[in-house]
Amino acid sequence: MAVLYGADAVYLAGTDFGMRAFAGNFTPEELREAVRFAHNHSVRVHCTINTMPRCDEIARLPEHLELLNDAGVDAVIVADLGAFTLAGKYAPKCERHISTQASICNHETARAWYDLGARRVILAREVGLEEIRTIRAKTPKELEIEAFVHGAMCVSYSGRCLLSNYMTGRDSSRGACAQPCRYQYALMEEKRPGEYFPIEEDEKGTYILNSRDMCMIDHLGDLCDAGLSSLKIEGRAKSAYYAAIVTGAYRHCLDDVWAGREADPVWRDEVEHVSHRPYSTGFYYGAPGQYYENSRYIREWQVVALVTDCDADGNATLSLRNKFRTGDTVELVGPDSRPFSMTVPVMTDAAGEPMEEPRTPQMTFCMKLPHPVPPYTLVRHAVELSAK
Repeated sequence: MAVLYGADAVYLAGTDFGMRAFAGNFTPEELREAVRFAHNHSVRVHCTINTMPRCDEIARLPEHLELLNDAGVDAVIVADLGAFTLAGKYAPKCERHISTQASICNHETARAWYDLGARRVILAREVGLEEIRTIRAKTPKELEIEAFVHGAMCVSYSGRCLLSNYMTGRDSSRGACAQPCRYQYALMEEKRPGEYFPIEEDEKGTYILNSRDMCMIDHLGDLCDAGLSSLKIEGRAKSAYYAAIVTGAYRHCLDDVWAGREADPVWRDEVEHVSHRPYSTGFYYGAPGQYYENSRYIREWQVVALVTDCDADGNATLSLRNKFRTGDTVELVGPDSRPFSMTVPVMTDAAGEPMEEPRTPQMTFCMKLPHPVPPYTLVRHAVELSAK
């Protein structure tokens, strides 16, 4: 979905050495298939090796690097100097990009990695816009600079948090963070067990470790002017719907800004159609501050179907994802096609029989659309799913 909705490159991981242990990572054959698919669409593939490997793990890394090299991966994203050195030896066809986990915050560090052979540095999330301008001005022009512009932010410096490991045994540095920063905390006095006292930094509540999500879609001109080579969207632990919608939104808005046009508000509004926490601009314009109110996601839309085929008259074949019925108002948005709303007509099942409500998950059915849409168009329904 990221490829079809406008990404220039996608980043992913194999089953080892990546910072998202629960993301449904790629087996060797799946990785080769992913590379073939992306390359057939002129999209690059960057593979993460961004953990800090221990001795037993580093011994297994050469074999993994050889797999990535042979599969045609375009770049590896590393944070560890040993992994960086091994990548140069065992994956010579792959560019080496330095992960945000390496916490690059200044031009001297960026230049040092370039001198060692890095093609791109992915800056720490804590770097501000003026610092990016300085890094760009004081590093070789051949060095590419990338920065995160959209997605969840960690309360800890560049993601190096020990709280999850301490509380749950799940190590954030191995991609298994339980996100204890999102928990609601209270104070309990030793001699009063079971009696909880709220921890209140202000009148809004007790989520003292909570952070908002980053969203820089309104500031793409500033990011381009600062000299960034690549804008990175967090998405490895997100849904296919999230990857599609956010990628499409940034693709269209970035193309507008790059061409000197005002960003089309239709596309800017798309980032409000995915599950997210309240947005902020991260550290780009100064420290974002904490968000004390709650740790809940805003979920106001649900995917109900996926278009698998559509003819020139708008006769579409779809696959069911969630319940909806005749008479509902839905929105459709697809690869490089503007979102539009419609009232659901009477549909037909695979045998051509009319029906008002498809009920079986993944079932195939047909629906007449106002005009043709491309395959992988998403059908969504406004529904309040935010946690209370």
